[in-house]
Amino acid sequence: MKPAAVSVPLRGAALALLSVLSTALAAPRVGQHDGYTRLVFDLPRVAASQVKVAGQSVTVKLDVPLKTEQGPLNAPGVTAYAVAGGTVSVTLARGHAQAKVSVLPPAAGQTARLVIDVPTSVAASRMPATPTPPPAAVARPVSTASPAIRPRVVLDAGHGGVDSGAVSRWVREEDVTLDIALRTRAVLVQHGVDVVMTRTADQHLSANKRADLEARSRLANTGQVSAFVSIHVNSAGPSAQGIETYYFGQPLAGSTRSLAVQENGGGSVGEELTRAAASLAQNLLGDLLAQAKVAFSRQLASKVQGQLIAATGAVNRGVRTDAFYVIRNPTTPAILVEVGFGSSPVEGPLLAQAAYRERVAQALARAILDFLNTK
Repeated sequence: MKPAAVSVPLRGAALALLSVLSTALAAPRVGQHDGYTRLVFDLPRVAASQVKVAGQSVTVKLDVPLKTEQGPLNAPGVTAYAVAGGTVSVTLARGHAQAKVSVLPPAAGQTARLVIDVPTSVAASRMPATPTPPPAAVARPVSTASPAIRPRVVLDAGHGGVDSGAVSRWVREEDVTLDIALRTRAVLVQHGVDVVMTRTADQHLSANKRADLEARSRLANTGQVSAFVSIHVNSAGPSAQGIETYYFGQPLAGSTRSLAVQENGGGSVGEELTRAAASLAQNLLGDLLAQAKVAFSRQLASKVQGQLIAATGAVNRGVRTDAFYVIRNPTTPAILVEVGFGSSPVEGPLLAQAAYRERVAQALARAILDFLNTK
């Protein structure tokens, strides 16, 4: 039977978005605000990025094709910009050595955007580009660390595009995960959290599963990311029910690998990526910094699991570890949550209901806000 429809953006919109990947990047829009100058570059789509701030230069490497161009900038804190290939560079004015970089999804009639904020106040311009933490210390992300910097969360709606994920008579995984992610984003934004979405329509980041998961994972390194949350729907026999939340690590003793293999792409590709992720998990055991991040991931997973069970009354399948490729990066607290079994005659119909998905999203947002110490 064809899965029941879920109110999310249509596949056609995603295909239209993907068809403009070669759209040229226009010169940046420049705005002057109280305490900072903002540069906005329009992008053909949401892009994974790597950011480097060194000396008087901000360099952002994006995985989208961009038109080569350059020019001067006449605004406080900035003097010039240049675009070449997938790299955007901004030259900072003398005395400035800091910038905040965000990649924003399409919203309110606007395309995806690269936003670069350069502090212009005297106090901000003297701040180092990358603050150095005390030796052997890893600070928990908090929203009150600096009034100029908002906490940032990456929400990954699992699957999409060529990969529909688990499909049952009630739901498609790609539809449910996207709807919950969009609802969660709405709550987080209301509380002042910067949210980066890995997708905002029925689309993939790459038709190649490894490249797709790599691109999603890289978004955890776009600027200062406080948390990465990957949302999925489980699938098994009709009797299987419940919610479970994972953080990255070696599988628990006696647990199966089938779920990690499935979410890592399934088949031989899933087996290969799971082996690679498991090998990384083993190598991280002696890394104190990675272990600290894993500890924060475990803490985030526990908060998410508790809130979801309290809000839904679902079977509590607990907090677990496994080698999911998309959350393998230890530099950001990262979790993967399975919000229920689409294959269950109990949970499948519930996940098809907008009201139930809203309940899940509200609980997920509350847990994230608690983790960020944000009211």
